[in-house]
Amino acid sequence: MDAKTALKYAEDQGAKFLSVRFTDLVGAWQHLTFPIHELDEGSFEDGFGFDGSSIRGWASIHESDMLLVPDPVRLWMDPFTEEPTMCIIGNAVDPITKEGYAMDPRSVAQRAESYLRFTGIADTAYYGPEAEFFVFDSVRYNADQNSAGYAIESDEGHWSSGRAGNDELGPNLGYKVRAKEGYVPVSPTDTLVDLRSEIALTLERCGITVECHHHEVATAGQCEIDFRFSTLLGTADNLQLFKYIVRNTAHQWGKTATFMPKPLYGDNGSGMHCHQSLWKGEKPLFAGDGYAGLSELARYYIGGLLKHAAAIVAFAAPTTNSYKRLVPGFEAPVNLAYSARNRSAAIRIPMFSTNPKLKRLEFRPPDPSCNPYLAFSAMLLAGLDGIQNRIDPGEPLDKDIYDLAPEQLKDVPSLPGSLDEALSALEADHEFLLKGDVFTPQLIERWITYKREREIQPLRMRPHPLEFALYYDI
Repeated sequence: MDAKTALKYAEDQGAKFLSVRFTDLVGAWQHLTFPIHELDEGSFEDGFGFDGSSIRGWASIHESDMLLVPDPVRLWMDPFTEEPTMCIIGNAVDPITKEGYAMDPRSVAQRAESYLRFTGIADTAYYGPEAEFFVFDSVRYNADQNSAGYAIESDEGHWSSGRAGNDELGPNLGYKVRAKEGYVPVSPTDTLVDLRSEIALTLERCGITVECHHHEVATAGQCEIDFRFSTLLGTADNLQLFKYIVRNTAHQWGKTATFMPKPLYGDNGSGMHCHQSLWKGEKPLFAGDGYAGLSELARYYIGGLLKHAAAIVAFAAPTTNSYKRLVPGFEAPVNLAYSARNRSAAIRIPMFSTNPKLKRLEFRPPDPSCNPYLAFSAMLLAGLDGIQNRIDPGEPLDKDIYDLAPEQLKDVPSLPGSLDEALSALEADHEFLLKGDVFTPQLIERWITYKREREIQPLRMRPHPLEFALYYDI
């Protein structure tokens, strides 16, 4: 699409307002809304001025003036606003240099795609994430000086089997999802079929093709809705829209959706397995005659992912809560190995089809709390580094890693056990991210500082409710 197409679309849809979306450093969508008469062809070059000083992880006061330049490649009508509102994704641009702002995550993804083409290795990187999420009936939490805690309510939760009927949830009819037994049951055990279907229809109206939806493994409303893969940038855009539609549809139903990776103790967390492949022209570059139908190039890409995995998860599993999911011996793949079909490996090669066009890798450590522009870019640069340096990933591990004896596991490296460790890995290993000026040293430094000062340190300083149970009478 171009500027004229965008203006014609706004006219055809009867849009009265324009919502320009952009993403902060942490990964949350933000927006500015303008009367539609403020949009003209010049807006797609000149942008809209705004103050970036209050955006998380962005500018300081002395460099706060920025431009938000709409990108006409992606348009849709907001399904949740009262007045007809056209939505468009914008890029944050430095008003002096007219280049993409260094801290704008979407600009990082654009530079990653440009660098891929510059290498000559491939033209396109395709990404397909499986972003799991929970839908709860309500959630309460507090973190005060003298109290802290949270409470989740879900009529599906197995802990609700003994509750009395009430006005909010209605009568207790007994069908509950047992812990770790929530994978694809039918209704009435699965209570969220219609909600997921409405999300799917809304996604389709906004230009995202849905392939499947189902209940996931955990109790209390864990869901998955799979949508069609696209380019790195296109998929990152789609994932932001996906989260927006999931949250707002749940809100309309009087429920709450979260992409927090581990909201429940003792059950599966929400991951975001990332399928990825490289293409040059019409040729899929990961298909070959090697192990699991892989090409040599694909093996080197795997080698890069495994070598840099500890640094990648600083972006792909970027919260302290992420590491309550990435725990050895439980559902998440923390051991750095690759395998065909084996879901206990960090990298899996799906074997559903022998079609070369469907040959891809699935990187399993990421979770949906990530900023997709940064996470996808980090994965791509790690894979390209593997190809450029011919990094051998070693032999595949075609065994259930969770059942291996300690002596068999001692030579298999594993992911960091905490966000702090992942950030330290990123500090020690980030040269591969600086290629092509995709990431800048300033962005990496700001990311590490933000995470340590705003997330790790506050958590480290607070007493945990469990500590009272463990130590109050010590």
